[in-house]
Amino acid sequence: MTLEVLSRPGPIPPAAGSILPARRPRRNVLDLDDFSVAEIEAVLDTATAMKDVLRRPIKKVPTLRGKTLVTLFYEASTRTRVGFEVAAKALGADTVSVAAATSSVTKGESLIDTIRTLQALGADFVVMRHHQAGAPYVVAEEVSASVINAGDGWHAHPTQALLDLFTIRERLGRIGGLRVAIVGDILHSRVARSNLWGLTLMGAEVVLCGPPTLLPVASFCEGLPWKVERTYRLDEALDGADVVMLLRMQLERQTGGLFPSLREYVRTYALTEERLARARPGALVMHPGPMNEGVEIDPRVARGAQSVIEAQVTNGVAVRMALLYLLSGLPA
Repeated sequence: MTLEVLSRPGPIPPAAGSILPARRPRRNVLDLDDFSVAEIEAVLDTATAMKDVLRRPIKKVPTLRGKTLVTLFYEASTRTRVGFEVAAKALGADTVSVAAATSSVTKGESLIDTIRTLQALGADFVVMRHHQAGAPYVVAEEVSASVINAGDGWHAHPTQALLDLFTIRERLGRIGGLRVAIVGDILHSRVARSNLWGLTLMGAEVVLCGPPTLLPVASFCEGLPWKVERTYRLDEALDGADVVMLLRMQLERQTGGLFPSLREYVRTYALTEERLARARPGALVMHPGPMNEGVEIDPRVARGAQSVIEAQVTNGVAVRMALLYLLSGLPA
C-alpha cells in the first residue's frame, strides 16, 4: 500500500500537502519490507518539509491537533521515544508515555489488553517497542489505532532506517549507487535488518562486516531487492565506502562466547581515523546509538568532520513527523 493523506485534520506545513499521489493510505509502519520506492521517497520528501518546520522560531504546526500519540516501551529508549514525542508535539498532537515497568504489565496484564486499554483511552497512534519479534504485528491486527514499530526484538526498526536514508540523501544527494558498509553486531541488530531492506530497495550497494559469529548466514539476505556482500575483514568493507554505519555490540541479546573479548573486538573492528581513510573521501560515519565509544568507534571519529551521528538524531524528529503526518489520513 502507498502513503497518502485522505483527510487533513488541520493546517499543514507549506509544500507538504502536494507531495503524495491520491492513493490508499497506509495504516501501520511495521517494517520496510512492504514499502515501495515511491513510499520511501514520499516519506523522505515529506521529512524535508517537516525539517523546515523545525527551523522556524516556533517549531509547531496544528496539523494533528486533537490527536493522541502513546509511546509504549517494554525496553529502554532515549532517541526513539523522545524523538516521537517531540515529533508529535511539533504537529500539535497530545502525547502520553507509558513504560511497561511502571504499568499494569507488572501485575500480569497482557500486551493486547494493555493496547486495548490505551485505545479505549483515545490513542490514535501507538508507538511500541517490545523485546519479542513480531509483537507490533500482533497488536496491529487487534486495534484500529495506527501502530508504529519502534523496535521489536532482533527483527526490525523501520523509523531508524528511514532516518538513516534521509540523512544519507540529505548529505550525499542520493542513495542509489552508493556503497554502504554496515559494521558490527549484524546478527542481533534490528537496525541492520531494516536498513538492508531500505538501502537495497533504493539501489545502494551494501556490505555487511563483523566477526564471523556475528554475521548472519546467507539466507538472512534472501528476498532483498539487491545482492548484499558479507565479509569479516574490515578493510574490505571500508574500501571505497561512501557510508560507514557502525553498530554496537548488543551484549544483552548475546548468549556469550561469540567473540574472544571486547579488547579483541576493538583491535579488529573499531573504526579509527586510520581505518576510515580507506573509505571514500568525505564518507559519512553513522551510528544509530547508543554509542560505546572506544569499542566500535574511536571518540575522534565519533566527533570528527565526517560524523553525522548528531544529525541523525535531529533528522529522526523530521522523519517521525513525516510518518505521523502521512498516517493521519485515516480517521481517528
